[in-house]
Amino acid sequence: MDLSELIRDIPDFPKEGIVFKDITPLLGDPDGFKQAIDVLASEYANAGITKVLGAEARGFIFGGALAYRLGAGFVPARKPGKLPWKTTKAVYELEYGTDTLEMHMDAITKDDIVLIVDDVLATGGTAAAKAKLATSTGARLAGFAFLIELDFLEGREKLGGTQIISLIRVP
Repeated sequence: MDLSELIRDIPDFPKEGIVFKDITPLLGDPDGFKQAIDVLASEYANAGITKVLGAEARGFIFGGALAYRLGAGFVPARKPGKLPWKTTKAVYELEYGTDTLEMHMDAITKDDIVLIVDDVLATGGTAAAKAKLATSTGARLAGFAFLIELDFLEGREKLGGTQIISLIRVP
């Protein structure tokens, strides 16, 4: 199945000039969603992943499913003030502003092997912030997994030499 056929473009969202990649048709298609999770999981099946880190909201969807498939724990990265315990944070730039992610300080340890997951790799800011959260604990970063990568924004350049798997590449 061509997963790109299950992605809808929404022009000028969240602001003029941005083309939002709407993944809800893929999420609503049982075969498409299963295929996306299965392919991403197969890429990291032998990497020894112990934690999957995903940011709200769509990163929770893919991250939780991948953690289950890989037999790993899931770590939520959230907006400031959403987590109830001691947190660590990373500030990052988006293509249209700045934002902050937090995770619980004890969610990832130096013994963990972490996979970072999200729906879209755009400018790389969110993924780089999650990598900073994970590696600041001393954990090893196994790689990144994305449903969609927007090549023209060159987000891959911010992520160094770590393995990046993207199921759909938009030139």
